[in-house]
Amino acid sequence: MNATTVSSSLASHLICSTCNTVSPIHEVQTYAHCCAKPLTVIYDFTKELSKASLLSQPNTMWRYAAVLPVLDPRNIVSFGEGMTPILPLNNLAATHNFKSLSIKDEGLNPTGSFKSRGLSMAISKAKELGIEHCVIPTAGNAGGAMSAYCAAAGIKATVVMPSHTPQSFKQECELYGAELHLVDGLINKCGVMAAEIQEKEGAFNISTLKEPYRLEGKKTMGYEIAEHLNWELPDVILYPTGGGTGLIGIWKAFHEMISLGWLKANVKLPRMIVVQADNCSPVVDFLNGEEKALVDYGESIANGLAVPVAFGRDMIAKVVRESGGTTVTVTDKEMIDGVKEVAKSEGLLMAPESAALWKGLLKLVDRGEVSRGEKILMINTGNGYKYLEHLV
Repeated sequence: MNATTVSSSLASHLICSTCNTVSPIHEVQTYAHCCAKPLTVIYDFTKELSKASLLSQPNTMWRYAAVLPVLDPRNIVSFGEGMTPILPLNNLAATHNFKSLSIKDEGLNPTGSFKSRGLSMAISKAKELGIEHCVIPTAGNAGGAMSAYCAAAGIKATVVMPSHTPQSFKQECELYGAELHLVDGLINKCGVMAAEIQEKEGAFNISTLKEPYRLEGKKTMGYEIAEHLNWELPDVILYPTGGGTGLIGIWKAFHEMISLGWLKANVKLPRMIVVQADNCSPVVDFLNGEEKALVDYGESIANGLAVPVAFGRDMIAKVVRESGGTTVTVTDKEMIDGVKEVAKSEGLLMAPESAALWKGLLKLVDRGEVSRGEKILMINTGNGYKYLEHLV
């Protein structure tokens, strides 16, 4: 991608997501050590940027390069990720009497999930900052995505993954040339090993929200939702929440578009709904005023939902509260049933994480928290083909 295809970035600096302490964007950054919380990128919205400018930009997530933090477009590492379709679920809507039911299919990204967005962004920025080795703890999809983008960037990749992860996720990392470490336990134990590798080998740790740039890639889902829907937003967005980066990113995008004037200042923003696995629901518990021990959380067929500790928990909770959203949990059996129901009804093979949205939505309707007459959007975060060994 050359310099003529993308706009100059409006990225200005980084701030602590809790106390707003400023950090420079031209240096390697991890998280805000002042509060031990995530850093977020701030843009200079005093410079005019029109929606019309998008017409000359590529049909990928990099059409929003002006509001992404790569400062030199020659550092962009891209496989054409983003601009995934919003598909109407007409058969399910008719069967269950929904007026407007649709899904944004992130399974069509180059590495089969929404992780392509975050890792394209993070590895592009790592390349720009001269980083030569990256390590990531992953439940599956993020490891494959990082491995692919590191291969293209010429950066060494080390992946730490739970040993019970489906074989397809392990194989793709190795095919992309990554060094793969398997750990007995959930992603929090992988995080411990990743930190050890970071300390011993000097690798840059791309753990969820412990570096500031995966969030920026994920937020492009929010920009696309608005653009694809002609700058109108759904009433409700359901999101499968593990680390929660995408949920936070979508909300960040909506507020950035208000600052840009792309959305009206008085626009009604969607209610953001957190969906988690029944046996690993730390964010749901936190929002319900409950605290459980790590040992109380277990595995899930939805690898991406088996996240017992979310580093961005406070940010996730803030989004739910600000948006007037809510939470719901779904069992593994319900997820499997959901995968099969959606596949047979719509010809769409979703990841279990996303099938949880469908089953969670039905629960929310029964609870009176979502109306069948609302405009409902679900985010299918990944392709179900990688999970087949656990689904059949």
